[in-house]
Amino acid sequence: MTTTRLPAWLAGLWAGALWGVGLIGAPAVFAITSLREIAGRIAAQMFMREAYLSVALAVVLFLMLRKMARVAATAGAGSVFNANMLLVLGALFCTVAGYFVLHPMMDAARAGRGGVSFAALHGISAGFYLLKSVLVSVLAWRLTRR
Repeated sequence: MTTTRLPAWLAGLWAGALWGVGLIGAPAVFAITSLREIAGRIAAQMFMREAYLSVALAVVLFLMLRKMARVAATAGAGSVFNANMLLVLGALFCTVAGYFVLHPMMDAARAGRGGVSFAALHGISAGFYLLKSVLVSVLAWRLTRR
């Protein structure tokens, strides 16, 4: 049986990584260099690594939470699908939409191709990132309250 400690720890680690990259890492890169192109490339590398980490953690956490939900449902204490699983799926959606869909569109907009401006796409991507950070933080909080 999967205990709640490991999923809570993973969710907390994930939330910390998201807030660390978004509130500390990326702003620090832009603060230390006046060359926005270089700062943007460094920040893009951080967000790329975070996106792959997010996909991996989402899959692992979903499988763990699914197992926990099945055990609880078998014992008559819940459903096979719960709010924690929905939070993970929401974070996974934000990762896919915010990085894997919008990032190529942002590259095209930066190169002068595409119908939507880079600034608009960047704003939408930032919104997905913020929403993902909140969803994962809520997940960590929910998993630690037991």
